[in-house]
Amino acid sequence: MIPDVIFMGFATAVLLTMLLGFLRIEMGPTPTDRMLAAQLFGTSGVAVLLLLAEAHSLPALRDAALVLALLAAITGIAFVKRAYQIDSKTAEEVQAK
Repeated sequence: MIPDVIFMGFATAVLLTMLLGFLRIEMGPTPTDRMLAAQLFGTSGVAVLLLLAEAHSLPALRDAALVLALLAAITGIAFVKRAYQIDSKTAEEVQAK
C-alpha cells in the first residue's frame, strides 16, 4: 500500500514538471525550444506510465510506455532532419548572395 502511494506521488511530481513544459511551449522563442518541450512530454509521459504500471500492477501500461518512447524518438529524429534541411537551404541562399 505504501509503495503505491509513493509511486502515485512521484507520478504527480512528474506531471507537474510537464506543466513547466507547457510554459516553455507557450514562451519558447524558437522552434527548438518548443521541440525540446515536446521531448519533455514524451519522456515525462513514459515515466508517468511506468510509475502507474508499477503502482497498479498493470503490465499493459509498460507496453504503452514503450510505444510512447518510440514515438518520441521518431518525432525528435524527424524534427532534426527537417531543421537540417531548412538550415541547408538557408546556407545555400546566403552563399548565392
